[in-house]
Amino acid sequence: MKFHWFAEFFYTKLADDYGDTVHSAWVDPPMTSFDPTLVGEDYRMYLRLMQQADRQGWDSVLLNEHHQTSFAMSPSPNLFAAVLAATTENAAIALCGNSLALYNPPVRIAEEMATLDTLSGGRLIAGMVFGTPQDSSFAYGMPPVEVRDRFHEARELITRAWSEPEPFAFNGTYNKLRYVNIWPRPIQKNIPIWVPGSGSVETWDVVNDNDYCYGYLSFSGKQSALPIVNEFWEYTESTGANMNPNRMAFTQLICTADSDKEAEEKYYEAVRSFYRQNPVAPEFAAPPGYNSLPSVRAMLNRSKTISAEQRAKAAKGELSFWEYDELGYIIAGTPERVEQRVRELATELRIGQLITAMHIGNLDEETAAMNVDLFGEKVIPKLRDIHSEYEDLWTPQESQRRVAAAAERKLAASGAGAMA
Repeated sequence: MKFHWFAEFFYTKLADDYGDTVHSAWVDPPMTSFDPTLVGEDYRMYLRLMQQADRQGWDSVLLNEHHQTSFAMSPSPNLFAAVLAATTENAAIALCGNSLALYNPPVRIAEEMATLDTLSGGRLIAGMVFGTPQDSSFAYGMPPVEVRDRFHEARELITRAWSEPEPFAFNGTYNKLRYVNIWPRPIQKNIPIWVPGSGSVETWDVVNDNDYCYGYLSFSGKQSALPIVNEFWEYTESTGANMNPNRMAFTQLICTADSDKEAEEKYYEAVRSFYRQNPVAPEFAAPPGYNSLPSVRAMLNRSKTISAEQRAKAAKGELSFWEYDELGYIIAGTPERVEQRVRELATELRIGQLITAMHIGNLDEETAAMNVDLFGEKVIPKLRDIHSEYEDLWTPQESQRRVAAAAERKLAASGAGAMA
């Protein structure tokens, strides 16, 4: 099993009443809520934590793209990825991803990702996303009905730009280029591609037809995700596509401490802030045309494993710490308890790639660093056996080699220390 370090670049200095008073944390949050100097401090904290995760054995450090929001201040994940490609040694650099429909022309993404692959020594994971409606349609003005078609055209252009041996012309609906001949080309001949989604059937077709990794990026936990993940695997099996668990990535909030009591004391306020400080105005959430009719039908027909009342309480920060845990929003407690819960999650949902959200809401850096140390040292090594019988083609071979070698060196050093 593989582990990917992740945090939404949450603005940690929000006023206590922010979530109750703003119209939306997306698209039109008031500029008076931000201090650019403090944003810079948050950015440096996230980079330090990701560099720590590289040392502690994570298989990748993962970045995403969002716009005009206090929830995830990462409008250009490639900027942060460039820093990490030059300052980490082992972990893959995972972009999950770039919102392809927003780039004109998309060869810019092909060039930047190739640059990152060369800078990192062949450690890039290329995540390609549709983008949320808030990002694509409202922040960047993309007509909702065009997002998917633009995405697919851009994906075709980018993958061809990485592999075509000679300059070529591209004559698409949205992109018309006489010469496509990017420099540099990536080191990897087949860059692993991940496509995140939230349950649309069209996305499942894309990942199954091309043997990509499907990333279910939910912050609602196992209970809420179970119907969607099971439906994905049933659909995948029915189409004869690859059932390798390493084709499924799943996001999970993690809160590790030396005791269950300490976990509640150190993380509860951060969990509450993560959920209650993120209101999304309903008019920004689902513009007509963004989801296809078949996907809307599928979403409406899926069983709901968490009640509307529980979801509302979670969003307002009104659940107790252990209610968040019981419903799967978080996995919390001692390393032993966290290990057991993660094993159940990965086994029952057939997950080979776990995206661990290790910084949450307004969590302080000291506690986040403790979370990284405890999970990296006491949990990851004990879960490597899960799905180990399957080959992983969706994490770069170079990063797999480096992470395994670093783990062997650490194990040898700890053994020598014990003997001494």
